Amino acid sequence: MFIQTETTPNPATLKFLPGRTVLAGETRDYRSLDDAEHSPLAQRLFSIDGVIGVFLAEDFISVTKQAGEWQHVKPAILGTIMDHFLSGDPVVTKQGEVDVADEFFDNSDEETVETIKELIETRVRPAVAQDGGDIIFKGFRDGIVYLQMQGACAGCPSSTMTLKHGIENLLRHFLPDVREVRAV
Repeated sequence: MFIQTETTPNPATLKFLPGRTVLAGETRDYRSLDDAEHSPLAQRLFSIDGVIGVFLAEDFISVTKQAGEWQHVKPAILGTIMDHFLSGDPVVTKQGEVDVADEFFDNSDEETVETIKELIETRVRPAVAQDGGDIIFKGFRDGIVYLQMQGACAGCPSSTMTLKHGIENLLRHFLPDVREVRAV
């Protein structure tokens, strides 16, 4: 098994591409061992000293480290990913569901929200996936779009630029009702 790695705009996060499906049709973002109770792969990665974040996507795994140099942590991560896939264990033991109950917006804004979600799905998410992350719609109120950054995007030094100059400009171009984009 050959696992490729790619850097991300976040220097604390590397993207690992195992050359096979990691998590079909969904993403998972774990920020602690306790969060990873339904992912044997994430649990294994959190057992590596210095790992503070694991993001699972369709065909990649983004791992965020706390401190130290990648040359000290990367071999352990590569070995752990390889061992996991060779073991035949599932990546997750409980399939996730999109929790729309966490979303907030006025019913009168439903058409705007659907357009926001479509733009995020078709234009934003593919671009941020290239950088090892994901962006999830959380809400819309008073012209402000609230998004959750995941994976390499969470805590990335350039995430503010992505939000303000990329996503905000895109949404404002298509939707005059959008005044601002904020991370939650």
